Amino acid sequence: MSNATLHELLHPSHWKAAVGYANGVLATGPTIFVGGQIGWNRDQVFESDDFVAQVHQALANIVEVLNQADAGPQHVVRLTWYVTDKQEYLARLKEVGAAYREVMGKHFPAMTMVQVADLIEDRAKVEIEATAVIPEA
Repeated sequence: MSNATLHELLHPSHWKAAVGYANGVLATGPTIFVGGQIGWNRDQVFESDDFVAQVHQALANIVEVLNQADAGPQHVVRLTWYVTDKQEYLARLKEVGAAYREVMGKHFPAMTMVQVADLIEDRAKVEIEATAVIPEA
């Protein structure tokens, strides 16, 4: 594992290529656990009921939390997404991808996505939690 890549992506050579995510990540160093972030702003106000806008805001919230530890999107090793409507996610995948790259860059950690019946905040359409690892010097 080199400092240039920060983390080592794990992918069996005989598997089909993963697109937009990693199957596994090897990382060592201080670990940051970011609780589920939803699509509201720092004042806990939803600025939009649009699914993609909420994805963008939830990811931006994750980055803000990471910044508190002098970390950034490149340190994320795992994301878990909870969505209330799988079909909306699938129908808007290109837009979601664009929002993701705008906030996270071209960094694709291990990811899991789960459709849930509901989230605690009634207006929330997505909740994303993150784990990040800051490589040891």
